[in-house]
Amino acid sequence: MKFTDQPTSLHSETRYAGNMTEGAASFTITRPPETARGLPLVFASPHSGDRYPADMNAAPGLTQHSLRSAEDALVAALVASGPSQGAPLIESRIGRAYVDLNRDPDELDPTLIDGVEGPVGLKTAAGFGVIPRLGGDGARLYDRTLPRAEAERRIETAHAPYHAALSDLMQAARARHGRALLIDWHSMPSRAVGAEVVLGDRHGSSCDARLTRTLRSLFEGLGWRVALNHPYAGGWSTHSWGRPEEGFEAIQIELSRGLYLDEATLRPNAAYGRTHKALMRVIAALCVQRWTD
Repeated sequence: MKFTDQPTSLHSETRYAGNMTEGAASFTITRPPETARGLPLVFASPHSGDRYPADMNAAPGLTQHSLRSAEDALVAALVASGPSQGAPLIESRIGRAYVDLNRDPDELDPTLIDGVEGPVGLKTAAGFGVIPRLGGDGARLYDRTLPRAEAERRIETAHAPYHAALSDLMQAARARHGRALLIDWHSMPSRAVGAEVVLGDRHGSSCDARLTRTLRSLFEGLGWRVALNHPYAGGWSTHSWGRPEEGFEAIQIELSRGLYLDEATLRPNAAYGRTHKALMRVIAALCVQRWTD
C-alpha cells in the first residue's frame, strides 16, 4: 500500500520507555512492557490516522483540511499512556476519509460505489459509510464513482486487518482475565454537544454499568460535563464487542476537540498540555481499578 506524503501526527512521537510497538499498513499496536500489570482493558483509536494511500484519487481541489476534517486528530497521543499502565493501544494509521474503521464493512454507499444497492443505514445514506462520500465538513471527497472492486480492496487491505488485530487483543484479554473491556477513544467537534465528554455504552447494553459509572466519575472529577449516549451511543466496534454475556464489553468515549485541538489547523491548542495531563490521570485511575474478581 503506497501512502501519500502526509504530516505525521503527534501520536508517532508519544511513546513510553519499555513499550513494544508493532505496525501494519493501516494500524499500529503499542503493547505494555513486560513489567506492567496485566489488565483486561484494550484501548483503541480507530479514527486517529492521517495517512492517505495514493490510490484514493480524491476530488481535484479538495483541501487538506476537508480531507482530514473527520479525523480524530491527536487522540492517540492523548491516550498513549495506556500501554504503560497495562492496556494495549491499537491506533489507526489510515485516514478516515479513505476507509472508516468504525463502520460495518457491509455499509457500502450506493451513491458512491458502482454495483451497490440499498438499503443502507442512516449514516451511510448521509455520506458517512465505510467508504465515506463526504468529509467531516460536508465537502465531497470524490468527483467520480468508485468501482465496487476498489471499495472492497480498501476493506480487505485496511479495515479487515485492523479488526483482526483488535479481535486478537480482545480474545487474548478474555483468555487471560476472564473478560475483555474495549475502551474506544474518539473526538467530536466542540460545537457538537454541550459537554466535554460523551460516553456511549449502547444505552447500557454494551458493558457492565460499573465501567460507565467509573468513567463518568473520573471525567466529572476533572470538572468536565459528561453526557450519556446522546448524540453518540457507540459505533460499529462498540456494537461488535459489546457482548457482556460472552465476556466482551465495550464503551465509546467522545472527547470535545475544544479541550485540546485548534480545529482550523488540526494542531494542538493552548489547552492541549493540560488536557493531556488530565487524561493521563484518568487513565491511571481507570487502570488501577480491580476489573476482575
